[in-house]
Amino acid sequence: MFKVSFQKLLKNSGGQYKLLMMAFQRTHQLNAGMPRTIKSKSKKNVTIALQEIAEGKVRLTENGSEETTSDG
Repeated sequence: MFKVSFQKLLKNSGGQYKLLMMAFQRTHQLNAGMPRTIKSKSKKNVTIALQEIAEGKVRLTENGSEETTSDG
């Protein structure tokens, strides 16, 4: 089971509103078939999106769209 502190999610997202937007947008991207940026045991896209945010693999750009990073 994936567990990460809410504080870590807030730190990597920049606030509650941004966290919500990032999780929402990334979950929709995963539902649409976009590849994962991490390896996860979970099959739930919401959990995967939160893991990606916690690990700093996803961020919002200036215009509010989401950008993923691939570190290898």
